[in-house]
Amino acid sequence: MAITHNLGYPRIGRNRELKTALERYWRGERDREALEETGRSLRQAHWKQQERLDWQPVGDLSFYDQMLDMSFLLGNLPPRFAADGFGLDNYFRVARGGTTADGTSIEAAEMTKWFDTNYHYIVPEFHRDSRFSLHTEALLTQIEEARSDGMQPKPVIVGPLSYLWLGKAKDGVDRLTLLDALVPIYEELFARFDAADIAWIQVDEPALVMDLPPEWQAAFERVYTRLANAPVKRLLATYFGPLRDNLHLACRLPVDGLHLDAVRAREEVARIIDWLPAGKVVSLGVVDGRNIWKSDLTALLDWLEPFHERLKDDLWLAPSCSLLHVPMDLEAETGLDAEIRSWLAFARQKLEELEILSTALNEGRADVADALRKNALAMESQRWSLRVHKEAVKTRAAAVTGDLESRGQPYRERAALQASAFNLPLFPTTTIGSFPQTAEIRRTRRAYRSGQLDDGGYRLAMQTEIEHCIHEQEALDLDVLVHGEPERNDMVEYFAEQLEGFAFTRNGWVQSYGSRCVKPPILYGDVHRAEPMTVEWIRYAQSLTNKPVKGMLTGPVTLLNWSFVRVDQPRSESCLQLALAVRDEVLDLEREGVSIIQIDEAALREGLPLRRSDWDGYLRWAVRAFRVAANGVDDRTQIHTHMCYSEFNDIIEAIAAMDADVVTIETSRSAMELLDVFEAFEYPNAIGPGIYDIHSPLVPTVERMTELLCQAAARIPAERLWVNPDCGLKTRDWNEVKPALANMVEAARRLRSLQREAA
Repeated sequence: MAITHNLGYPRIGRNRELKTALERYWRGERDREALEETGRSLRQAHWKQQERLDWQPVGDLSFYDQMLDMSFLLGNLPPRFAADGFGLDNYFRVARGGTTADGTSIEAAEMTKWFDTNYHYIVPEFHRDSRFSLHTEALLTQIEEARSDGMQPKPVIVGPLSYLWLGKAKDGVDRLTLLDALVPIYEELFARFDAADIAWIQVDEPALVMDLPPEWQAAFERVYTRLANAPVKRLLATYFGPLRDNLHLACRLPVDGLHLDAVRAREEVARIIDWLPAGKVVSLGVVDGRNIWKSDLTALLDWLEPFHERLKDDLWLAPSCSLLHVPMDLEAETGLDAEIRSWLAFARQKLEELEILSTALNEGRADVADALRKNALAMESQRWSLRVHKEAVKTRAAAVTGDLESRGQPYRERAALQASAFNLPLFPTTTIGSFPQTAEIRRTRRAYRSGQLDDGGYRLAMQTEIEHCIHEQEALDLDVLVHGEPERNDMVEYFAEQLEGFAFTRNGWVQSYGSRCVKPPILYGDVHRAEPMTVEWIRYAQSLTNKPVKGMLTGPVTLLNWSFVRVDQPRSESCLQLALAVRDEVLDLEREGVSIIQIDEAALREGLPLRRSDWDGYLRWAVRAFRVAANGVDDRTQIHTHMCYSEFNDIIEAIAAMDADVVTIETSRSAMELLDVFEAFEYPNAIGPGIYDIHSPLVPTVERMTELLCQAAARIPAERLWVNPDCGLKTRDWNEVKPALANMVEAARRLRSLQREAA
């Protein structure tokens, strides 16, 4: 019998109950008991939705992030937080920053992207004197909850090597030297699982899909040999890509089963089945946990049936990875176009696909003939739909030449023209784009969408918000202003709603980090722009001030990477179509007199392949798409771009190749680590390293911001250094934003003063 299981389930709830509970707790409107009750209710509801699986995951519902959960489980806190222990408030303090009982402000732990997804994790910190201790009460309680609900619990944990690999050494310690202290904690953890009568645990080791140095490969064998005597059965889970040079290693490890992402590593499945010893479980992630398209069930069965005949009970079926990365339930999308809806599967529907597959394998296809017929019709509908394929769009993209990718003059010449035109001070100050999305703004947008507010009323309301943003920025004495984006629900969804080839959900929420959720649009067909998308709002904002107002756009690579993307053509082709749509908007803004235009590419690095050998191809077409979008303007027009929350040092040459006049980039949480790259690489254009961590409620001091700016000024020439936050401000409150930006402006003034004194 083929066995079904799941690697993880969406946490936030059908109606984002977890988001609401967290934010009320942080505001002091709910106590800990109420938050814990929300967690219990969601766990029970989610297990109920997975009850037809043979095994249900436990430990996958996190109040913030699974890597932060592991740090608390393993007793590994950054030293600045250690004195406050392992309680819930300190958990959130590590994630968000905060204030200790004695009034000391502590900056949050670093946050970065989880592999090549738009999910962010809290990065573990390691030091030479790092020590570990086990804290299992919460996880063991959840196991008992699942068992009392009639479930077959399968605890989900991050394995020791991936935990170390994904963390950061803060004092130069070799992370592998910490294994002798860490592995006994895992041995004790496995023993506690055994004492709790757990039959199987899922040990996630996604680092195995990465380029591992030989010493790390050897460490896998050493650690799992040491853990081989654990009484509980271990399913080693990999996902997000093929194992490649780690394939033999994974098959040799003394574990009881191996999970492979059979969507992205299908070519390795036959070899794994050949190489794994008899009696070991082969878990195949056959349903895509990263995208929302239905699986071709008939094709999957044709492929799976020979494996099932060979493996019998040792064949397990699952999604390719945790379903954290897709929305929860398609049934909530009653307003979605019926044809497009027939092509989709969200988390609950993906589990239904698993059930159909397992029934067909175990009982025969006749038992699910109707389901297979409906699935086949959906596959044919999507394959031949005229709304997917637009010949004029394909023809325009095919005609793109190198001329569309280049500015008229090199940066130095452009910079001189722009300096004369704008007359900005040294260390000019700006923000990344958005300002707080207040409850009133959200109510206005809801009223407009529901038809309770007409076009004129909506336009007036948005103009009022824009006017408020402009006046606040002028009062703060920022140098380059933004309109604040009150009309935008999301930096990707807003643009996708105005482009042909996208569809949208009302409840298709996906967790990005903590309580932050996004609703990725669905890129189902060829993309083009029908009319201007932002010109009206920027025109109005510029009419209110004599200072320059940036036009704010989302770039083609980010539009691609933060959407659910069609899989019937290369992503590079879809990205070029997006680039041409953005280019049209850029040129319309320039014709309107907008002389500074920011094209955000926050997700550029996120799409980087996990293997370095695959980087060049991706970066080639991603950089090309940005240049096509940006480079049709006059040399006096200044092009900005923005990137956030990723490791950029190793792709700095590609960032330079984008040839944006100014790049603003996150550096505050990572303590200006980006600056290290300038020791070996002379970045040619202007750069604004973010000095205000907008994902924390803390208001940074003038002194701290000045310190960060001085670090930057030591590496970046004064005439090319900008001053800005590290991301947009939509998630913050005005009572945080105004003092933080005031401090930022004052820090820039101090730096100018120091520069004059040095001269």
